[in-house]
Amino acid sequence: MSANSFGSRDTLRVGDAGYEIYRLDAVEGSGRLPYSLKILLENLLRTEDGANITADHIRAVAGWDPSATPNVEIQFTPARVIMQDFTGVPCVVDLATMREAVRDLGGDPARINPLAPAEMVIDHSVIVDFFGGADSFRRNVEREYERNRERYQFLRWGQTAFDEFKVVPPGTGIVHQVNIEHLARVVMTRDVERDGERVLTAYPDTCVGTDSHTTMENGIGVLGWGVGGIEAEAAMLGQPISMLIPRVVGFKLTGKLPAGATATDLVLTITEMLRQHGVVGKFVEFYGEGVSSVPLANRATIGNMSPEFGSTCAIFPIDGQTTDYLTLTGRPAEQVALVEAYAKAQGMWLDPSAEEPVFSEYIELDLSTVVPSIAGPKRPQDRIALADAKRAWRAAVKDYVSSVQGPLDEASAESFPASDPPAVSGQDNGDKPNEADLDGDRPHRVVPVTLADGTTFEIDHGVVTIAAITSCTNTSNPYVMMGAALLARNAVEKGLTRKPWVKTSLAPGSQVVTGYFDRSGLQPYLDKIGFNLVGYGCTTCIGNSGPLQEEISAAIQENDLAVTAVLSGNRNFEGRINPDVKMNYLASPPLVVAYALAGTMDIDLNNEPLGTGSDGEPVFLADIWPAPEEIAQVVASSIDQQMFLDDYADVFKGDETWRSLPIPTGNTFEWDPASTYVRKAPYFDGMPPEPEPVTDISGARVLARLGDSVTTDHISPAGAIKVGTPAADYLKENGVEVKDFNSYGSRRGNHEVMIRGTFANIRLRNLLLDGVEGGYTRDFTVEGGPQAFIYEASAHYQAAGIPLVVLAGKEYGSGSSRDWAAKGTALLGVRAVIAESYERIHRSNLIGMGVLPLQFPEGETAASLGLTGEETFDITGVEALNTGGVPSTVTVRAGDKEFQAVVRIDTPGEADYYRHGGIMQYVLRSLLAKR
Repeated sequence: MSANSFGSRDTLRVGDAGYEIYRLDAVEGSGRLPYSLKILLENLLRTEDGANITADHIRAVAGWDPSATPNVEIQFTPARVIMQDFTGVPCVVDLATMREAVRDLGGDPARINPLAPAEMVIDHSVIVDFFGGADSFRRNVEREYERNRERYQFLRWGQTAFDEFKVVPPGTGIVHQVNIEHLARVVMTRDVERDGERVLTAYPDTCVGTDSHTTMENGIGVLGWGVGGIEAEAAMLGQPISMLIPRVVGFKLTGKLPAGATATDLVLTITEMLRQHGVVGKFVEFYGEGVSSVPLANRATIGNMSPEFGSTCAIFPIDGQTTDYLTLTGRPAEQVALVEAYAKAQGMWLDPSAEEPVFSEYIELDLSTVVPSIAGPKRPQDRIALADAKRAWRAAVKDYVSSVQGPLDEASAESFPASDPPAVSGQDNGDKPNEADLDGDRPHRVVPVTLADGTTFEIDHGVVTIAAITSCTNTSNPYVMMGAALLARNAVEKGLTRKPWVKTSLAPGSQVVTGYFDRSGLQPYLDKIGFNLVGYGCTTCIGNSGPLQEEISAAIQENDLAVTAVLSGNRNFEGRINPDVKMNYLASPPLVVAYALAGTMDIDLNNEPLGTGSDGEPVFLADIWPAPEEIAQVVASSIDQQMFLDDYADVFKGDETWRSLPIPTGNTFEWDPASTYVRKAPYFDGMPPEPEPVTDISGARVLARLGDSVTTDHISPAGAIKVGTPAADYLKENGVEVKDFNSYGSRRGNHEVMIRGTFANIRLRNLLLDGVEGGYTRDFTVEGGPQAFIYEASAHYQAAGIPLVVLAGKEYGSGSSRDWAAKGTALLGVRAVIAESYERIHRSNLIGMGVLPLQFPEGETAASLGLTGEETFDITGVEALNTGGVPSTVTVRAGDKEFQAVVRIDTPGEADYYRHGGIMQYVLRSLLAKR
């Protein structure tokens, strides 16, 4: 209940209904704030308790200095939490484990229960095992249930055991698309008691999620972002998120997109611009007269890519586009009316003609300058104009073909995705010299392939082996999806089809997409060229592309071919999409279809034909590219409100397969000791009721020395479990056959698998080793420090009582908001990470697991300080945290070298988490203290 220091509580009348609101204009200075900060201000007004959230915090936001470096901490209380199953399963495992810990410490297990609405969409577990057939969807779903039965039973139990927790079953859609199409409220309402009466409070929908692309909801005016599962658990349990009042970057849009440019081209342009500008840790907010010309679907596409340009959020204020979308997607008329009335009453309604808002920084884009683009071969911010795509591929492929590769040096041997050399170094894996086959300034290695059905063809470097219409980024956008379908129709009518070495797939973000494909009559054309429905879920973009055909895979591996994937996703990190594919490109759905038809990246789509038509004439992309007017007409005639009402009418119920899963009963889970998917987490084992003092770190060894832009994929991969690794050996020892290994992502409920998979990405480059890739290090518990698996070396270090540190470069922990990247790090015995800089979520997650994030002095690196990683490390000054403050630096001694490392515990709240050994321990002790 708010202290209401500013007398802001008021009543808003909407039709016949009255809603309690907290008026922003009661606070001086609120009118000049950007939209996103107005939401934070309202959040503080409504949750002001005089202790954790005070009038001073409210004044600090209202008096925001746009030029200031963030230094004022506030407590943000999200209205709800959203999860997907990869990251959500460990959340529910942790909550179930916390219930037992509370019971063991004498408390009531039922106290561990979400206090804010929490919704999970199961979308990350479907794998494209089957493609190109009418039964591909059915077969993939059947295989999904076979693999994930234990996980799904556990989640069904969670749906019954926890209040305010709902699950959207498999085969429904991608979490972020389901969020904007159905789950997001934009304005929330909650029934509260006030002076003995029940009143209905209205307030902005704010939502954090256990997936970095939660920011897709920014496109409909919902403030939220991705957090680690650790933070999400705390938010579900009523803990506010500690944050600094951010800088806000104003992104002005003018003009309109030209014909031929898509939302994908726009977002790749914005991603490139904002990465160059530098927006890590900042809010981005869009404004200007061009905003009104950006359809809601395009806004959602832009918001979705916020993690790719590094901002905390990328938000659009509420306007008529927002309310029109809410109406289209089946929200009740009274809800839409409330959204509009609330936004206008609070000064949150976008008025392009109003005075230009005040921002910390400014950037501008004329939409008319956007050109067709792709991005790759390994980072989403590396945009390439389509006109330059062939030249850019030819320049890049040389870094992926072993025999034309120069020797590695320390400066270039950085971990992907910044400047990682290719998958092999120095030596050619094949028996033929590539350089002998150079032609037109590109390497060749032509390899014949014969498939099981007798089909024969030749493949070479650069062939497109995967063409996937996938990912929340674009499958939520009917304009690019209809564009792809119309292009497929035109291609079929010209007599074109996909090349036989291309694995094609269509994985829409919701069932509405196939609904409008069917209504428009375009699905058969997609089917004709191999883009059959394979599932509703996050497939290729997360690494669930499934295997290539055996004969193609063997040819690639035996000849070390640098083949490519083209996908309509948001992530193309090396080693993420498929283990056989070295080069990955992001593109719009129509371009995905075009590259499937061409079958190679070594093509100028603007000037070279995609193939030969049935009439014997060459067919160019321009010949089959649909006109924007036709796309708009088909979208308008094929999509209506009833489709959304029908598809979401009973979204939590699931099909008969889901409903028939047997589940245990009771408010604590019955753990199966034989399960290889779900096991009781070890975080609370032996936890005392009161935290022990933090200590300095002495005699530590380096587990890994890493380069720039090490992603959470490197630290905790989500993809396939490779035979011969510690995780694979564990599964084999527990009776799991190789065909049932599934992925690391699907086994995140089992800490034994995940510890063994930490730092196990096949493309990880640990600079303690020379030219070696994968989850390896040097084990200094053995004389000479021989090469060993990271997990095995960690076990030896922990048995010897030796703490561990990790050294890293810039942007450490970029990529997905993956809590297991921090959990695995902690469970390996890593006490501290020393990096040049961090991505926001991973730094927070490290603290949430009791790992100390440190930063090299400004301008210094491990290399400049002369660190090899073979030294023994002592870190002193950490114990100053026991006095209640946070030291700005600590002293690091590494062998005969010494430097002052910056302590990256940025807020008092984070300091409390670290003192308790992690955020879960802090929450658990807080709940016990209230009993």
